[in-house]
Amino acid sequence: MNSAINQAVTILRQGGLVALPTETVYGLAADARNAMAVQKVFSAKARPADHPLIVHLATGSAMDDWARDIPTVARDLAHAFWPGPLTLVLRRRPGVLDAVTGGMDTIALRVPDHPLALAVLTEFAGGLAAPSANRYGKVSPTCASHVENELGAVVDFILDGGSCRIGIESTIVDVSDGKPTILRPGFITLDEIEQVTGRVLEDRPPQHVRSPGLKASHYAPRAQVRIVHAEDALGEVLKWHERNVRVGLLASLIPEGCPAEVHWLCIDERLELQAQQLYSHLREADACGLDVLVAVPPAGSGLARAVRDRLYRSAGLGDVLDQTV
Repeated sequence: MNSAINQAVTILRQGGLVALPTETVYGLAADARNAMAVQKVFSAKARPADHPLIVHLATGSAMDDWARDIPTVARDLAHAFWPGPLTLVLRRRPGVLDAVTGGMDTIALRVPDHPLALAVLTEFAGGLAAPSANRYGKVSPTCASHVENELGAVVDFILDGGSCRIGIESTIVDVSDGKPTILRPGFITLDEIEQVTGRVLEDRPPQHVRSPGLKASHYAPRAQVRIVHAEDALGEVLKWHERNVRVGLLASLIPEGCPAEVHWLCIDERLELQAQQLYSHLREADACGLDVLVAVPPAGSGLARAVRDRLYRSAGLGDVLDQTV
């Protein structure tokens, strides 16, 4: 076995914290059966205790160790998308730690699609509670250096798997009552899920639902994020520039007449690359010392909706998720 994987597994078995790569973002992993280890996750992230964690598994068959009364639709989705960026919310089995579920009767599960994460999970032979490896509410990490810069002092080991292939968190689908509801959009789209389930899904979570990534302000850089239409980008940039505010622009094109002093964060027009680049750009805005970041989100459905969701939440506007700029 790879020495780095061996080291990660040893630390996890001893109740330590390991940052490990997945196809979405880097996770801060701990033994999901060890209450003291799980508490370390909350302390490291400064995460509210009532927010549930996603438990990562090596295989779909391990779902039965953590969930009960699993509906057929959940197994269909797991078969179609695991390993992959899909999290399923199910009824929890007795004995699952309250700290992992936020005190709720449900548990969030997924099988990541990254060779290092799967190798660790297979050798560990158990579930790993692994939220994103960053301070709560801040920008998720998509490479090992992001974790080192933010949590290096409190993580026992960082398993470097390079840059994350997808770059935004998993789609979360609640199937606990057998009626799939999308709680958080992600790389797996509404249309893809409906093709598997054969039914039209509800994709606006009820107000009382507690799920990772539903806070109105989330994935936020230090810079103030301002969401605009493409045709309004120049005016918004000029407004801040004229006030001598350090302003940047996150967009696929820079408008004619934009001052040279404005820091342009060029995001690719292809949606897959927009998702992959998003969090690195938000971190770059902070690294450049920007006070304001003017952002032009993508229009449309599918993956565009997931990217738009992250941008709106980075601006503290998560409750206007369904706006299509």
